[in-house]
Amino acid sequence: MESCTHVFQISGIKIRDKKRVLVHGIHQLGGKYIGGSIFRKACTHLVVPQVLSSEKFLASCAAGKWIVTPNYVLDSVKNGSWLPEEPYEVSISTGTVSAFYPVRQWREKVMSGGITGAFQGWRVLLLVRDATRSAVFKRLLKAGCASVYNYPPPPHASITHVMAKPITKDTKSHNAPYLPVSHIVQHLFGINYFNMHFNITDDDDDEVNEVSVVNIDFSELEAELREYAIKQERRPRLFFFEFLDYHDPYRPQAQTSETDFSSVGSMIECGLFIEALDTIRNAVFPGFLPPAPYLVSLIEYAQQGSATTVFLRCFQQIMHRLLVTNPPWLAPNIMKKYFGQVLQCPRCKTGQWPFLETAISYCLSSEATCHPLPGPNLPTLLHFHSDLLAFFLKLFQGELHSITTGDFQQLSGTAASRVSTSGTLLFGTFWTVWEHSTLLSCAVKRLIQLMMKAVSGDHVERDAKKHKRHLADILLDLLSVLVEFWCQQHIKLNQNLVEKGLKYLADHFAITCQNLSLVAIAELVAKVSSTRLRLALVDAIFRNICCKNGITVGDEPLSLKKVMLSYLPALGHLAQSRSWTQCTSNSCIRTDTNCGTLSPVENESEKECIPRGLNRVNAAGETLLHRACKRNQVETVLQILALPGTDVNVNDHAGWTPLHEACNHGSAACVEALLRHQPAPLINYVVGGVSPLHDAVLNGHLDIAKMLLETAGSELLYQPDGKGRTALDLVSTPSQRAELVHSAQAGDSNLKKNTKEVLNHTLLEAGSCMLAHLIVCHQQERGLPGRTQPSDVASSLGNTVVRALEKHSLQTVTQGWTDQRALRLAGDTDILLELTKRNLSGQVCEAVKNYKGENTSLLMEILGSLQSQGEILLAEVSKDF
Repeated sequence: MESCTHVFQISGIKIRDKKRVLVHGIHQLGGKYIGGSIFRKACTHLVVPQVLSSEKFLASCAAGKWIVTPNYVLDSVKNGSWLPEEPYEVSISTGTVSAFYPVRQWREKVMSGGITGAFQGWRVLLLVRDATRSAVFKRLLKAGCASVYNYPPPPHASITHVMAKPITKDTKSHNAPYLPVSHIVQHLFGINYFNMHFNITDDDDDEVNEVSVVNIDFSELEAELREYAIKQERRPRLFFFEFLDYHDPYRPQAQTSETDFSSVGSMIECGLFIEALDTIRNAVFPGFLPPAPYLVSLIEYAQQGSATTVFLRCFQQIMHRLLVTNPPWLAPNIMKKYFGQVLQCPRCKTGQWPFLETAISYCLSSEATCHPLPGPNLPTLLHFHSDLLAFFLKLFQGELHSITTGDFQQLSGTAASRVSTSGTLLFGTFWTVWEHSTLLSCAVKRLIQLMMKAVSGDHVERDAKKHKRHLADILLDLLSVLVEFWCQQHIKLNQNLVEKGLKYLADHFAITCQNLSLVAIAELVAKVSSTRLRLALVDAIFRNICCKNGITVGDEPLSLKKVMLSYLPALGHLAQSRSWTQCTSNSCIRTDTNCGTLSPVENESEKECIPRGLNRVNAAGETLLHRACKRNQVETVLQILALPGTDVNVNDHAGWTPLHEACNHGSAACVEALLRHQPAPLINYVVGGVSPLHDAVLNGHLDIAKMLLETAGSELLYQPDGKGRTALDLVSTPSQRAELVHSAQAGDSNLKKNTKEVLNHTLLEAGSCMLAHLIVCHQQERGLPGRTQPSDVASSLGNTVVRALEKHSLQTVTQGWTDQRALRLAGDTDILLELTKRNLSGQVCEAVKNYKGENTSLLMEILGSLQSQGEILLAEVSKDF
């Protein structure tokens, strides 16, 4: 491009100094700048800070011009010459893995000579009453090489499009489709235009000029939501009331100044362990610690298996007294060193985690200890290691309480000295210096594995089962403590790191527990004390259950919208799944699938099953599944659908799904394969007013149309296209209409039969349990506050969001927002309002609604409670109007 003339226009940059710098840079490199508020055809480059709904942006897109960000000019100035434009093309994020470049397809087509503009061949009768608005649309259409006529058009003009506002009798008198002016933008960007925050509707206020952007500033609302979300994330979740007075231990008694431990060593050497314990117990006060070697010797004696019950009870009392009188979080540098010397294996001396792992392993009757111990299952040693685990848990709970309380006091404006988390025993036990930014450290992974061993083993004796359940409860509480500790440590600095760490841990947990029974898994997550951790776990477990049964739920971040529109339909598929799919250790756990879980390295046999070019996308955004459906390559389609996590509804750049392509090209075998896939594709999905059924009928593929109707029933048959025509309107003979009606009636019968039958009660109950936990925890963790007092109605943040969403669309309210937490809160409130308006519980099939299982009934009650919550919000807002 260096030899080409660069002619620039600028849009969306209102700060004069920034604009002046850009213009100076353009001139410095020999380019030309054209000012003005309308698009100029001589322009070759448009500079915009982001995707806009301005005339210049849309016209440049239609004309196939370069649309770049300001960095293109600034970096070119630094380079001394014009740089390649591709890296600087404006893009938007649509929630998918890759960004969407809204102007690239038209630019490439125009530059290749395939077309002269996006509206080439259009002959538009433009009937817009307002002269200013009519001029804007006329310039847009002409920029894309359309022919535009006013009323009445010349006799020789063969009109292809009628765009009128308002509609009159003459509007539909021409043999051409009537389209709203918003069709201009829909044609340019396809289905992605919904993600671009354009305020283009079918009302009288529908424009595409810069003046059409809603001039309501919701940035203050975004700031309030962001502040609320931050407070929610940083608040302490685990409270331990026994530590409330640990910041001020009781005063040392007078005789503590005469404490003498000199005789304790002689007692231990002589085997007088009980006497030594009594001496130590009576001499432990704040500021006075027994020498660590003495406690190490007592631990070594206990590990030999000869200790009595009296000895173990006395030793437990001493350790508890040490924690009460000399908590390590008051003087972390000194006390960490002291407890670090005591809490490690007296023989191996390798630190806290090996000592803790040995205690857990011995309680599990495992030989995986740091060194051989007497036993197995020696009662005194089991007692000793159980008490040791309880002490570790209590110690870590105290450290977490100290740190979270300090953080909470700082947020409240109270002066409080914060303990360094890196100097705690909890940090040193579970994370090395190289793992501080990783929640799922090696020790945490091992803790989860040991927990699963404690949960499994239902065949053991009753006493052993009770012991293992108690051990599992301790380990689960320990996991909650360390997760909350790590999150509190990182949440202020890197919220994305915390979310990613939680996801990785939850995915690992879901994979590790997949060999347990669904009942055991449900009981396990119900005992998780941290709502933050439980939310992540149930989300990962539900996704894993769906993945193992061939159901795709998407990999977008968790939200109430995802629960309502993706998880609830998936629950219906689980209810009708005929068997629990037992998968191998490597299935359903690949990082590149929609299951969202982590994967070990794939073996060679798995790689051979993956079709070549699976992840390649062509210029039109078509995946290998799209291309195989167009060519009726059913073997390739079946191969792709067999891969875990395949998205059967993936869109190309124009919004078309593989089912659209198969129906359009008459690929009957591929349509049949897609319809048999679980989850089934969205048969009623409309792109540009065209559903797969319309595609099939318009192209004469009646056999495919009948297959679709036998699957979806009469509701699909009477679905109109963008021009208001149903499938019956598109067939020419009465016999064809009769065939379509008969197929639709057969589909109705199949749907009625299927929706009344639950085939897999176990999966339904397990999935309902996970979703019930998910919704409750999501509302606790990420929900907006409700009304606390009658006088708080006007000031309630939740009511403020509802009022905004009642007057404006979600896209309008969140236009220009950048904080994902605020966007998530607004989106969840919007879906809550949708739940009250059109009962989104309808996403669940009748079989699930009518099922009387305990967990499923609870889930239906929770959905009803959500709907009531939305109705209350609406009622409170209506009082304010």
